[in-house]
Amino acid sequence: MNAQPEANTQPAWPVRSAYLAAPGFEDVLEQELTRKGAGELCWHGRLALSAAPPVASLWAIDIWDAPEHHAVPSIKGAARIMRGLQRNWAGYTPILHRRSALITDALPPVRPKPVSFPSSPPDAHLGGWTLLAPDRLLLSPTKSSPFINGEVAFVENRTDPPSRAYLKLWEALFRLGRWPVAGETCIDLGACPGGWTWVAASQGAHVTAIDRAPLDERIAALPNVTCRYESAFGLDPASCEPVDWLFSDIIAYPARLLTLAQRWIASGRAARVVMTIKFQGETDHDTAEAFAAIPGGRVLHLWHNKHELTFFWQRDGA
Repeated sequence: MNAQPEANTQPAWPVRSAYLAAPGFEDVLEQELTRKGAGELCWHGRLALSAAPPVASLWAIDIWDAPEHHAVPSIKGAARIMRGLQRNWAGYTPILHRRSALITDALPPVRPKPVSFPSSPPDAHLGGWTLLAPDRLLLSPTKSSPFINGEVAFVENRTDPPSRAYLKLWEALFRLGRWPVAGETCIDLGACPGGWTWVAASQGAHVTAIDRAPLDERIAALPNVTCRYESAFGLDPASCEPVDWLFSDIIAYPARLLTLAQRWIASGRAARVVMTIKFQGETDHDTAEAFAAIPGGRVLHLWHNKHELTFFWQRDGA
């Protein structure tokens, strides 16, 4: 991991794009950006500054795509510049904490509350800013994530789910602005212990849980859950009735998961797919890009992802 800066960050060139890594994933993001031609990077905490135009990053939890440099002789001057552009701003402050806090206090308040699932993501426009030096402001009126520094906090359920994996699916569905509802059907591949099954079942959908291992008995006993004790990879999509959702949080090599996703999509049996791509050891960037290249799909590194990405796909019109 790159060391966090203790002094001012002073890239020798104008910043044209910036990419925020999740904690501990600076090296993975740098590998990806280098592969994609982002050029020389200057690290400002977890924020990678580039002189190249923005590129589509799978590993950045937030992308600043319209950076501007401003000289700011005062705290009020910094706030005045940002207020003149728009209302809502979120600061990323790895250095100059006190000065950054005073600038934040001079801006209109942005105080998101923990999210109650299910709900849709915020639609209010949000920009990002940081101090590179006491008198040097870097801001971007637009960025890829609607959340402050890409971070999503939920009102957690610490009683019903059998594991914390449910938070990944909550975040994925929250980002989609769509989730299973009563009357819909789902298949959960590699469902044990049942965290993702619980998410869909708790919203009223019927879930068929596929795993050789048993689910948590509380989840298996839910009236809208059917358990099938078999291999997720051995299940033939053609043998299944069409479903509204296909979920997978399986631990498997990315290339094998890619084949699984392609087989289900080609079968036409699933209207939507949400799948975790888990990496073991080195990051398989080639396979991650192959997932991202699937028509109708996209890949994100969610706040609740570890060394993994989340693949989303939905059929046209779904």
